[in-house]
Amino acid sequence: MATVELRFSALPEHVRTARLVAAAVARRAGVDEAVLDEVRLAVGEACSRAVGLHQSVGITAPVKVALIEEEKQFSIEVGDEVPQAHAGGPADGAAPDADVEAEEDEMGLAVISGLVDDVEVSTGERGGLIRMTWPTTPPAAAIA
Repeated sequence: MATVELRFSALPEHVRTARLVAAAVARRAGVDEAVLDEVRLAVGEACSRAVGLHQSVGITAPVKVALIEEEKQFSIEVGDEVPQAHAGGPADGAAPDADVEAEEDEMGLAVISGLVDDVEVSTGERGGLIRMTWPTTPPAAAIA
């Protein structure tokens, strides 16, 4: 099992780099070329969500991305360090901006779910994690 780890400051301008790295590693891992656009979009959405969560609560820790190549599958994990109490949406009496942020968060998760057949979203005291998995095919040289 090969893993590539990427950490970047929670700034929107770094999301593009994460998308490009994810697509390159996915291609090398054997993810079907026809799916690479979906990989890019899903990773971009997950990273943008993590950046937004970090910025909304003032967390300066980096966003973490793990690109995991396993036998017959490729997974990408995007992690944030926003505790569940903050990531779960606005509390009663929250500001209207919090309602908008919660709607954007739900929309982002819906987009990811539409792009990726195998997606898991978890949140806890130490933050959230989105794990997306795609099937891989062995390289042509290994088949021959």
